[in-house]
Amino acid sequence: MVFKNLTPELAGMLSGIAGERISRNLVPGQDYLPASGKVMFEQDLLYGIDAVLDGWLTGGRFNKEFESRLAKMVGSRRALTVNSGSSANLLAVATLSSPRLGDRALKAGDEVITVASGFPTTVNPILQYHCTPVLLDVTLPGYNLDTSRLEEALSERTKAIMIAHTLGNPFDLDAVMSFAKRHGLWVIEDNCDALGAEYDGKKTGSFGHLGTCSFYPAHHITMGEGGALLINDPELIRIAESLRDWGRDCWCETGHDNTCRNRFNGQHGDLPFGYDHKYVYSERGYNFKITDIQAAIGLSQLDRIEPFAEKRRKNHRYLTRALNAVAGEDIITDLALPKATPSWFGCTVTLRDSFPGNRHELLQYLESQKIGSRLLFAGNILKQPGYRDMPHRVVGSLDRTDRVMNDTFWIGIWPGLEPVHLDYIAETVARYIDMKKK
Repeated sequence: MVFKNLTPELAGMLSGIAGERISRNLVPGQDYLPASGKVMFEQDLLYGIDAVLDGWLTGGRFNKEFESRLAKMVGSRRALTVNSGSSANLLAVATLSSPRLGDRALKAGDEVITVASGFPTTVNPILQYHCTPVLLDVTLPGYNLDTSRLEEALSERTKAIMIAHTLGNPFDLDAVMSFAKRHGLWVIEDNCDALGAEYDGKKTGSFGHLGTCSFYPAHHITMGEGGALLINDPELIRIAESLRDWGRDCWCETGHDNTCRNRFNGQHGDLPFGYDHKYVYSERGYNFKITDIQAAIGLSQLDRIEPFAEKRRKNHRYLTRALNAVAGEDIITDLALPKATPSWFGCTVTLRDSFPGNRHELLQYLESQKIGSRLLFAGNILKQPGYRDMPHRVVGSLDRTDRVMNDTFWIGIWPGLEPVHLDYIAETVARYIDMKKK
């Protein structure tokens, strides 16, 4: 990336501080250790400054390069930036609901296979497009879809599968993609918590017809707010681009007119002949675009995907061993499939019945010692206040999902944490156990 607007002084500064990290050394026991956090560098801010000085603000040169490089890094045909990972999920379902897909399009009453345990914005778009979530249980450990129930979940209304790689741990892509291929189903990979993860040597997010990413500060890289839709099916690219950009039929890039050289010469629906193609709408779309400032920061962070993912794996191994050393017989820790290389979002723990005390007390104690934690999102979404009456179908039991809801939590292993922080977390858990045993 060439900096167009930086003064010689700023350009010189860049060469000297591009690798310097903007951070505060967190002191265990004195500073709060959040469950997630961003790691930013001086270069990230300089990219943002250069974008501001362009005066363009909406998506431009930085966004174009970010989309191109993200698609190449993940291994997808196309990447479209959007304003959040949640919007990426909504755009994915909207794309599969386009009338352009004919009988293959998702329609009201169609079924989408997913899990009851996860983040609500994986399920929300299914409901928003009046489809029915078919809820399966998860494995424990692993916390991903129990693929042994897939065939049982199938019905004549099943059209798609939409599931997340839980906390950066890839689900069984062999089983899911094989099942989808046999039955002609769409696959949406919610990759928001798993950027940088791999399955059998291939990046997650690139297996399904569509994949989604989030660049919120808690995630693997950040541009503040933001996300992306990863697209493998060529037919879906044009649909998704239109839906992201108000539903317009025109494919001109922002700031460019008449790329097709037929702007005033077409017949579109029942509009008057020659109606300005820039104001022809072939989809009922949204405005999900980001600013070039966000894209610039994201572009700067893009090169850090691999080192950040490796640091997460290193921290995850370290903390898992430390927790097993102090409570191994009383907890269940994470498990990845043999072909999976996770890009861990957190270190997940499920308390066994033998654990002294309970999750509620433990997490309160951790909080009192300035250690952040999180539950595994919605737990069982059917128990959430806003989802009690949602249309759905359950396949088998949700016993393990309920176990997750009651006994599971996760602790941060983001790149801003070092062994001194992870040791403090494990030592604090050990102190809690000692107190409960006295």
